[in-house]
Amino acid sequence: MQIAKNRFFFRIFNILIGLLLPLSILAFWQYVSVTGMVNAVLVPSPSAIVEEFARMINSGELQENLAISTRRALIGFILGGGLGLLSGLWVGFSLRTERLLDPSLQLLRTLPHLAVAPLFILWFGFGETSKILLIAKGAFFPLYVNAFLGVRSVDRHLFDVARTLEFSRWETVTKLIIPASLPYIFLGVRLSIGISWLGLVVAELMGSSSGIGYLINDARSFSITSVIFVGIIVFAIIGKLTDSIVKLLESKLLHWQESIRGVND
Repeated sequence: MQIAKNRFFFRIFNILIGLLLPLSILAFWQYVSVTGMVNAVLVPSPSAIVEEFARMINSGELQENLAISTRRALIGFILGGGLGLLSGLWVGFSLRTERLLDPSLQLLRTLPHLAVAPLFILWFGFGETSKILLIAKGAFFPLYVNAFLGVRSVDRHLFDVARTLEFSRWETVTKLIIPASLPYIFLGVRLSIGISWLGLVVAELMGSSSGIGYLINDARSFSITSVIFVGIIVFAIIGKLTDSIVKLLESKLLHWQESIRGVND
């Protein structure tokens, strides 16, 4: 009981430490805004942003566009991330496949979103297809690279054990390669989710009539900076929330893994 209580207070203390810097920044931001040290049109005060946030929630505008953006990001992540995971496992498992596919995939990986976005719009139009494919393009490579590295990092002695136990190819993949690659795969998932949101922003800013990116772009046209900040904050919150969910899942599934947790200075 005492140990559980100490852990609870330790977590609360860590949360308070984590909030110290952002709260200090917000307090300073509010002060310079109220005193007129910064232009309120260019940099609205935190209180003005909160008021705009409340207005958009009450009107339903924020929830409607957030749902659209979330759906796009989710579909793009599942499509691109799923293909990236399967491709990474396949290429990592087969040297012949690596020689065939990896050079081309590494070349495509270096293409920035902003460079290919106009092509996607020309090819697929301004509809949902171009946006989802742009998101999928970004989500593919982090999972591909990390799944590949995960397979190649598996201890060779484990393959000797698998041969001794007469594992089939399928059993080798499901019972050996994938479990041993999970730390890399989870890292790839976290990176892939982050880039999915980045791809979503690019897609919605390039051409869209709905979504959080559209709200930001529309507010920019009319110099409504409070709406721009609301959109940025929403992206940050959703991105952090999804990353925390993956981290929690990782800690549950990889509780057996021993790793350094940091040291006190």
